[in-house]
Amino acid sequence: MPDPILFERPLPHGPAVRIRRTSAPDVTPVTAALEVDRRAGTSRASSGVPPALMVAEGASDAEVLARLEPVAKNDAEVARLLRERGLR
Repeated sequence: MPDPILFERPLPHGPAVRIRRTSAPDVTPVTAALEVDRRAGTSRASSGVPPALMVAEGASDAEVLARLEPVAKNDAEVARLLRERGLR
């Protein structure tokens, strides 16, 4: 089974931002969510799924990555999304 994590990087203040495929493998359209795991690096890191900050749908993993990765790589955009959702 392919890894549902399509992209992941640490944020400067500790959490990890990631793009997770939320649709089943080999199913189209592909749905993926941009999320921030505020438990990254802690003993609780593997428990639960963080809330989605953005969701994209496309024909392939590459297509949803093209939509979500620019935001996931931008600390200011990630912080804005967290604030808008009351998560920071």
